[in-house]
Amino acid sequence: GGRETAGRAQGHDHLGPLAERAESRVKSGDYSSISEVVRAGLRALDREDAVFDALLKAKVEEALADKRPILPAAEAFAQMDAFIAAEKAKRGA
Repeated sequence: GGRETAGRAQGHDHLGPLAERAESRVKSGDYSSISEVVRAGLRALDREDAVFDALLKAKVEEALADKRPILPAAEAFAQMDAFIAAEKAKRGA
């Protein structure tokens, strides 16, 4: 239709199926323009990033607050190798 042609003329055709999804949002009446759909998508990404950043910050703070002694990598791998060997021995592998 005319809207699709107009959208492609405005440079949305390189978005492929994403352009079709954005155009369907506009056609549904939920958004007034492709730009509004894009802005909403960017706001959603910003919210997602903020949640991820908060989770990462909490994990870092949790790790920094952990008072257990640091385990050297070589010792950690040795413990894992021993665990794997014990599991294999249980299974007769």
